[in-house]
Amino acid sequence: MNNKLKLLLAVVILSFLGWYFLLKQSDYTITFKVNAATGTISQGIMEWSTTQSKSQNELYTLLEKRNYGFIKQQMKKGNQVMEYTWNMESINDSITNVIVGVKDLNHSFYNRLTAPFIPTKFRTEQIEKIKSFKIGLEDHIDDFKIRIDGEKSSEEIYVAYISLKSVMQEKAQTMIGYDPEIVGYLDRNKIKIIGHRPYLEVTDWDQEEETVSFNYCFPIPKNTKYVQDDNVKFKTIPAFKGLQATYFGNYRTSDRAWFTLLDYAKKNNIKLQKKVLEHFLANPFNGGNELEWETKIIIPFD
Repeated sequence: MNNKLKLLLAVVILSFLGWYFLLKQSDYTITFKVNAATGTISQGIMEWSTTQSKSQNELYTLLEKRNYGFIKQQMKKGNQVMEYTWNMESINDSITNVIVGVKDLNHSFYNRLTAPFIPTKFRTEQIEKIKSFKIGLEDHIDDFKIRIDGEKSSEEIYVAYISLKSVMQEKAQTMIGYDPEIVGYLDRNKIKIIGHRPYLEVTDWDQEEETVSFNYCFPIPKNTKYVQDDNVKFKTIPAFKGLQATYFGNYRTSDRAWFTLLDYAKKNNIKLQKKVLEHFLANPFNGGNELEWETKIIIPFD
């Protein structure tokens, strides 16, 4: 081996070692695939972190979040300080690849020397931890089904509505909380509800903060005469074209279909607005199998 080749090899080895021990973000990496949209996984991570805080006394701090594809957290428990870096990449309409980088801030050098090559305590514990998260996520995914219907058009509807705002995870509870107010108004004033199948019209979806401003709507005849009210209003929701999915499951997690449509749109170079129209086709108060509760969901094109 000549001197130039030896020098080049030394530079390559030193560069790799410098990157591996000084620049690489994680001590150990765990990869798995799951049948869910990136947003569903992202919300699952945040909910899992809250559960871990309560059950395992692990304090999670969000360090960075980019849309629904990247989360970086710091976890503290006693003297232990860990960093978890989650990368979610949609492979197709249903499968997402998840890469979890784990870093122990107190024993990083040792873990990099050992964890990738032998089953250390650190490696075994982290694999079991992420495996537990994956099992919980898959159990949640079994609670609903989503079908992408493609490009569709909504219908023009005249509605009575009440304007609300909440975090995404609480939109269904918020609707239920205000149901007596709007339904009571319509009953008192003898206003007919067409089909008794309400709509949820999201007028603003803050994907970073995961909050939604929305109108809880009931379709009524267009020539309805009504009494003025401080909260209940009336309007026409115009027809529009968009990307549609059908969701089967509890309305509390219907936003799983929103995330599926976002991933589908990204893969197919479709620009969508940060608005959503949901039409609930079953009455949850009647009970029954939640997997038979059907919701039509359409997001307008940008």
